Amino acid sequence: MVRIAVDNKKDAEALAEIRRQTKANLSVDLQENYRLAELVAPHVDKVRYNPGHLYHHEQQTPRHEQARYLAKVAADNACAMRVGVNCGSVDPAKKEKYDPQDSLTPMLESAWEHCELLDSLGFTRYCVSLKDSDPQKVIEVNRRFAEQRPDVPLHLGVTEAGLPPDGVIKTRIAFEQLLSRGIGDTIRVSLTVPNPRKPEEIQAGRQILTDIAAGRVRSVVNYGLPTLNIIACPSCSRVENQAFIDLAEQVKAMTTYAREHSITIAVMGCRVNGPGETDDADLGLWCGPNFVNLKRRSTELGAYPYDQILSRLKTELDQLIASKS
Repeated sequence: MVRIAVDNKKDAEALAEIRRQTKANLSVDLQENYRLAELVAPHVDKVRYNPGHLYHHEQQTPRHEQARYLAKVAADNACAMRVGVNCGSVDPAKKEKYDPQDSLTPMLESAWEHCELLDSLGFTRYCVSLKDSDPQKVIEVNRRFAEQRPDVPLHLGVTEAGLPPDGVIKTRIAFEQLLSRGIGDTIRVSLTVPNPRKPEEIQAGRQILTDIAAGRVRSVVNYGLPTLNIIACPSCSRVENQAFIDLAEQVKAMTTYAREHSITIAVMGCRVNGPGETDDADLGLWCGPNFVNLKRRSTELGAYPYDQILSRLKTELDQLIASKS
């Protein structure tokens, strides 16, 4: 299976050409414009949509009408669907109902609601994914979902797992705990690596599955320890500047002096998920074509050229360390 992100009509045209050149199963990831579904569905086997992103397009259209449209397009084109709920782009209406410290219940409510919507429409060819950058949260949210809807297939993944080997370890933690309990039907390993190294994701996933099947389950690493945690998104087709990957490596190298401090730094590669998924990090960077946006939690600190962002990040990191001393 090959996953492809589509953001505009030009992308949809390219997808048609990809379909002509391969017989592989294609899964398309709709971004903010859900209406692109009718352009891409004839060429793919599965359509993924994010309930949180439905708020970004045609906000006056009720959510159930948007889901009805997507289900009809998928059914008309013999496509399956994935309801993809992500920690950094949860349905705003769901988030408002709960304490900001409770990030999982809004995700669950969003997923359950869309399952009920699709069920009511008679559309049953769907699965669900609930992803977070914290493997412990991935374990908990998927466990809770499976308890209420054991009939719905689950696609597992740790989003923004980051650079290897840490990203592989985080993913392994979640997969070992969930798959060993019979939770999960498909998987994705998301690593921050350049495109020529993307096969490493497949290799890591297969190795994890092989080890679990053979009973080679490793000790769980506790990422709640008071140490530096760098999260970074996978280098998917949303990335608008491949310099993002080099930047993630540079951030990891530059921050080694802070490894004993309980600080989270997020390095995100796109404008789709980057702004929201950096909100919970102590320091966040989300990358555009020419500039990198720097944040301290949800506060915007400015946009800087790629060749200037590291020094600016170090200044903020030093100040943060000093404030915690």
